[in-house]
Amino acid sequence: TVALRLRNQQLSVQNFYWIRPFWDTPITRLRSGILLMQWHPHKTVATLIEWDNQFLMVEEIINGRLVYNQPAGHLEEGETLEQAALRETLEETAWQVELIALLGIYQSTSAETGICYIRTCYIAKALQHFADRPLDTGIVRALWMSKAEIEVRYDQLRSPVVLTVINDYLAGQHFPLHAIKHVES
Repeated sequence: TVALRLRNQQLSVQNFYWIRPFWDTPITRLRSGILLMQWHPHKTVATLIEWDNQFLMVEEIINGRLVYNQPAGHLEEGETLEQAALRETLEETAWQVELIALLGIYQSTSAETGICYIRTCYIAKALQHFADRPLDTGIVRALWMSKAEIEVRYDQLRSPVVLTVINDYLAGQHFPLHAIKHVES
């Protein structure tokens, strides 16, 4: 338990988790004079797109470091997982795609930040490229790479999940899109 002073009132902090970075903690609430910070994983989506034995990848700058990833990003409020995957792919690669299957759901914890990510990965088919469309901030370029080219850059992958999903895809793993149900409340 840690004591804090806030406007001359002393508060106890219980169930306090340091999540790096500190400001990335999603929920803070004050209840009965107790400040609680709750841990929540980051929900992300990604798409795996193969064309002629090449995979659509994103070259991006993260914390000053050049890394490679599938088109991926966070689920935003009000969208389904499928909508998020389509949006992130278009924003990061300027490719419009069609989702054809669910590849899998992957859980990983970043060694650098300690943040837990739950990634829903889809298999998609490339439909149309919008060459003049600007890419998201931080994205250097979208490029097609062979598995061998990706493996050579293992130390530059955003996370080990990048290669895991490729291996799962090449092993024939896939599930129907309807395996994930969006239920309105």
